[in-house]
Amino acid sequence: MSDFHIDFAVILTALTFVTGVVWAMDRWWLAPRREQRVGVVKPGAFVDFCVSFFPVIFVVLVVRSFVVEPFRIPSGSMIPTLLVGDFILVNKFAYGLRDPVLHTKFTGGSEPERGDIVVFRWPVDPSKDFIKRVIGLPGDRVAYRDKRLFVNGEPAPIEADGVYTAPGLPPPGVVYRMRENLTGIEHHVLVNPGRPADDFEIVVPEGEYFMMGDNRDGSDDSRRWGTVPARNLVGKAFFIWMSWNGADTRIDFSRIGTVIR
Repeated sequence: MSDFHIDFAVILTALTFVTGVVWAMDRWWLAPRREQRVGVVKPGAFVDFCVSFFPVIFVVLVVRSFVVEPFRIPSGSMIPTLLVGDFILVNKFAYGLRDPVLHTKFTGGSEPERGDIVVFRWPVDPSKDFIKRVIGLPGDRVAYRDKRLFVNGEPAPIEADGVYTAPGLPPPGVVYRMRENLTGIEHHVLVNPGRPADDFEIVVPEGEYFMMGDNRDGSDDSRRWGTVPARNLVGKAFFIWMSWNGADTRIDFSRIGTVIR
């Protein structure tokens, strides 16, 4: 497995470097030479492009890599907390800053807490970003038995909170919406009684995190492909800035401005 994949961050970094070099050359070498010539001498198209767009590309790189990054929710693994079509913002400095290419951490930051909703690079294929909830911290013993979560031997309090109906679910198309309390972090999860229980128990390795989707019977998560190394963390999801209801082909204004918990 390698982190040297071609993604938008790599392309943006390369563009920033190239346009930045040309911008610097023009400012301190090419432009003074043009000014010494008789008449109006314009820079070439490539130089003009780099000089014009370098500041914009540089700002985009800094904001996207070190401040906040937008993501779109493509799947239902975090229903009912996040829906397909939600556009979210992710805090890139919550867990420390990393360079956008090699992902090497160069500043401090807080450690993820149980209950945080985190975007991370999928350990199986780091070119893909996943979003899940942090369930287990390094050293935690996490178990899931009969659709009930246990952390360090203690069951997470959970109670029924109605039903959740959605298209595409097996007949009768209804799953239970439950209110779960994960060491003080209260949130909703979905439980499908028609799906067989996927029981397991694991001790989370040091420097890694156990992730699960809130759609407990409809999430591809650490139960299948293991824990997430700290270096794969991208940031903490915190805000829904736009939401597109694909079924009704319209913007869902009710979700815009929602703080993610």
